[in-house]
Amino acid sequence: MLQRLYIHNFRCLENFEFTLKEIPCSLLIGKNGSGKSTIGVVLEIFQSIGRGIHRVDDLVRPKDFAYGRSHLPMRFEIEVLLNNKLYKYSLVLELPETFKELRISQEKLLVEGETIYSREQGQITLYSPKEARFIVDWHFVAIPIIHIQKQSEADPLSIFRTWLARMIILTPIPSLMTGNSNGETLQPTRNSLNFGAWFSGLLGQYPAAYKQIDEYLQKVMPDISDIKNELIGKDSKSMIVGFEKKDANFSLSFDELSDGEKCFFLCAVVVSANQYYGPLLCFWDEPDNYLSLSEVGHFITSLRRTFKKGGQLLATSHNEETIRKFPYENIFVLDRKSHLEPTLIRLLSDLSIKEDMLVDTLIRGDIEL
Repeated sequence: MLQRLYIHNFRCLENFEFTLKEIPCSLLIGKNGSGKSTIGVVLEIFQSIGRGIHRVDDLVRPKDFAYGRSHLPMRFEIEVLLNNKLYKYSLVLELPETFKELRISQEKLLVEGETIYSREQGQITLYSPKEARFIVDWHFVAIPIIHIQKQSEADPLSIFRTWLARMIILTPIPSLMTGNSNGETLQPTRNSLNFGAWFSGLLGQYPAAYKQIDEYLQKVMPDISDIKNELIGKDSKSMIVGFEKKDANFSLSFDELSDGEKCFFLCAVVVSANQYYGPLLCFWDEPDNYLSLSEVGHFITSLRRTFKKGGQLLATSHNEETIRKFPYENIFVLDRKSHLEPTLIRLLSDLSIKEDMLVDTLIRGDIEL
């Protein structure tokens, strides 16, 4: 479970600390440009490291420095509670005057206060199982490289990297989502364009997940009768959705579903993934997009109910119905006075706003930190 996120000198986030502790489901609200989606971008950087992306230039660019302050270091820290142990990872980047790409100045991973490895520039020191030192290119993140040398899944570095890799970061584009797949994966992309491969990967490794997916979809689409993942080539599959009412039946390819219906499928797979290979951290940027007002409540409630049982949900929204589904102590308000000032964050419960006045206050834009 994510406990803390610290970001410095990255886009609009400067000396930005986001503390979650034991909150399983949280909501980020604030005006456009306040930095809600940027938190998702930072989580995606950590996710990419977990998935083996090691070159700094594939993670961040010089344009990502806050207000062009490339003479100051860029810093990322994440604290995660896994198997009742606290993992702390930090990454510090710099851009010397003559360089075109950022390089790493410091990097460290601690578990329960014990250093697993540390790094100063290109020098890496491993402390477990015995101390060892080696040199790595300054432009390469160490986690994917060290992981190659580690074989045990019980190794702390393997546990941490697996958790990073399995984070679900979503800003879906339903109109481009397809049910076709040329392989299987348990690593969905942020835009969900590989949804078919994720669906195939989930059912391929956890066949029992089909029952949970079907049960969820039956609640929001009562006339659905079955979901087939038909083989259309040597390694290719295509999702076909069947509908039935009384004596009539009809089938559609997944691609022909509406944007909102595709979001129902996406939610069903998120719920099942969290149960079968979680607990997972899911960051979903505006999950209520593409849904009708009558559908938002059930959609958000289902997500919250799932992650209360395990894992963690972090969502953003501008939708008043979504906001109503979260208690004040689970809502974080982000505010930015202007494009020349950094983002501030506070819990809504710390602000003196009456519950029956919240929506009106948001509409007027009267919340100030």
